Amino acid sequence: MANFKGHALPGSLFLIVGLWWSVKYPLKYFHQKRKRSQLAHHYQRLEIIEAAIRTLFPVIGILAEQFVPDGPHLHLYSDNQWIKLMNWQHSTMYLFFAVSGLTDMLTYLFSHVPLGLDRLVMAVATFNEGFLFYHHVHSRPPLDQYIHSLLLCAVFAGALSIFLEVILRNNIVLELFRTTLTILQGTWFWQIGFVLFPPFGAQEWDQNDHSNLMFITMCFCWHYLAALGIVAINYSLVFCLLTRLKRRREGEIIGISAEIPLKSDPTAQKALLSGSEED
Repeated sequence: MANFKGHALPGSLFLIVGLWWSVKYPLKYFHQKRKRSQLAHHYQRLEIIEAAIRTLFPVIGILAEQFVPDGPHLHLYSDNQWIKLMNWQHSTMYLFFAVSGLTDMLTYLFSHVPLGLDRLVMAVATFNEGFLFYHHVHSRPPLDQYIHSLLLCAVFAGALSIFLEVILRNNIVLELFRTTLTILQGTWFWQIGFVLFPPFGAQEWDQNDHSNLMFITMCFCWHYLAALGIVAINYSLVFCLLTRLKRRREGEIIGISAEIPLKSDPTAQKALLSGSEED
């Protein structure tokens, strides 16, 4: 959809996934670090639920692209002309991400699926997103082309990071790097919508003003800095929460272990009783 909603929708989907990852991966990392293997089953169920949601999100995107009032309604070619190719390109992007989510589900449901296939398909889906957008803005005004080219930086960097995860699986640094780039994509889709299709009757940007290109470059850096900050804050909050729960649990264990000898040792009980009688 060549409008504000068409960019807000994928931006929201990327943001939701990125924010979830910024909590999930630190949580998983700290539990693995403390060797709490009893939670592995719960994490597997969580991964399946996440994969199902990441399959549902692109399906919603495809339906939105195809069946909006001015959409192609699954018609690609009619009367010797192509129909709404921009909507079809967006639908193709969503389709690859739906396949990625489905592959994730199969990976965790069936043990004979090769380990790393989920990351490989995700990397292909992300690369496909960048490939489509690279050929998406030809013959557009300079600002339109440039703001989409900045998006490609996040997309192709994400594809490379995910591909490395095929080899270096469960690497917290790569996982958090992917998370920051996913959040960046989400916020930048929203930024593209505000720049190219200003909502609420806002003034349109001059597509040929070089000053706007300079500002957009700085703005992109600010977006990534914000993404880094979000991941760092969530990482710290997860660490503090788990540390506090661990101390509380250890305190309860110490209290219980202190009560057990008193209950099992009659001599200690008699000493306490005699002491109370003397008082």
